[in-house]
Amino acid sequence: MEGGADAPLGVGGAYRPESGLERKGKTSPFSLLTNPANRLSYKPMPSNTFVLRGDICYSETPATLVTREDGYLVCVEGVSRGVFPRLPDEYRSLLLLDYRGKLVVPGLVDLHTHAPQFSFHGLGMDCELMEWLSVHAFPEEAKYADARYAEKAYAQFVDDLVEGPNTRSVIFATIHRASALLLMDMLEASGLVCMAGKVNMDRNTPDALCEKDGETSLAETRLWLAECAARPYQNTYPILTPRFVPSCSDGLLRGLGELQKEFSLPLQSHLSENSGEIAFVKELYPDISCYGGVYQRFGLFGEGGRTVMAHCVWCGEEEIALLKKNGVFVAHCPQSNTNLASGIAPIRRYLTEGLAMGLGSDVAGGVHTSIFRAMQDAVAVSKLRQCLVNRDERPLTIEEAFYLATKGGGAFFGKAGSFEAGFECDILVIDDASLTPRVPLPVKERLERAVYLSDDRHIAAKWARGMRIL
Repeated sequence: MEGGADAPLGVGGAYRPESGLERKGKTSPFSLLTNPANRLSYKPMPSNTFVLRGDICYSETPATLVTREDGYLVCVEGVSRGVFPRLPDEYRSLLLLDYRGKLVVPGLVDLHTHAPQFSFHGLGMDCELMEWLSVHAFPEEAKYADARYAEKAYAQFVDDLVEGPNTRSVIFATIHRASALLLMDMLEASGLVCMAGKVNMDRNTPDALCEKDGETSLAETRLWLAECAARPYQNTYPILTPRFVPSCSDGLLRGLGELQKEFSLPLQSHLSENSGEIAFVKELYPDISCYGGVYQRFGLFGEGGRTVMAHCVWCGEEEIALLKKNGVFVAHCPQSNTNLASGIAPIRRYLTEGLAMGLGSDVAGGVHTSIFRAMQDAVAVSKLRQCLVNRDERPLTIEEAFYLATKGGGAFFGKAGSFEAGFECDILVIDDASLTPRVPLPVKERLERAVYLSDDRHIAAKWARGMRIL
């Protein structure tokens, strides 16, 4: 039985790959990204059809965590055919990848991060948002006018994503078209599945980051979209990226709404992150009753295409109703909201309302790119919210945090973030032997330990859309 369920290791189509702990220390193929000549040269392993055997765990709903000890995940042309306790006969001829004793989970999804801020992550954590933007974020982002600087900095960011547990990300670049394309080239070479956006800003920002006017910003955005379309991207997609309402004029916001409808593009921005930011928006638009209403006025709140808003810490009843009505995704960024003193988002309320939602690292407001860390922080801040805001508001469970990190955020990309049949196969194999005591633990408890204790060294393998990355 070639490659079958009970084939001996090393016989037929079955083999037992090396562990992540053994693999680390070898030269990563993604060091090629630092060489401009090789920027698009790396190609993931060619086969995206296989069976993977291991201790499998994935979400169906926020409350439903499926675990299958020593199960079989079938991936055919990058798409899951399901998880089975024994391998069905129809798949026994497929290549079997044997990861018995290791955790197999969907790749994690980061719904909100800033690539140019990675170069200063871990700095400025004693500031609040508006000061932090002025002192740290904006001066750093201005440096990306220099493509040579951008190349070095973005290579570090992409390499960190490749080595970590995330397989999909939604990413801000800067206003600079050439640097945004450079980032997208690197992301495409990595094998990750990403959306990345050239940022739009034409007011209330430093001169070095302020585009001349809305017409100039829109013209640059159209050129960027044309250049994206001319590139052979398979896993990298453009996403419209107005920074936030204070930095975009009426004409720019209106034009982006028209662009979204014209090209059916996704869109990302920020919403109700910080009380000072919200007050600024109210000064600019005193006639609009909530922050989200400004986006809606210009057709940018889910009307023209799939939309994700980061943070949503201070959304009131009207704004929550708009999010739900328009199917706008919430990117919950708990570490950033803590570091920049923004507050604690009402995630329990959003789950109860059935809002579309996932987790974001929000580097560099958040220090860690790993969405495992975002899971930890999401649970922790939900406990603080219960203590400090509403004693009747239940904290997040590990099942709910895992759902947000995988299937919840994955929905922004379509059918991603789960091993249910028909979902694209993003897979993370975790060698958790060093995290587990000698007494056996059930798969769910091993998952929880991995969320809190694992790091990049424990990643044994990683796929996106069934293509091997690590």
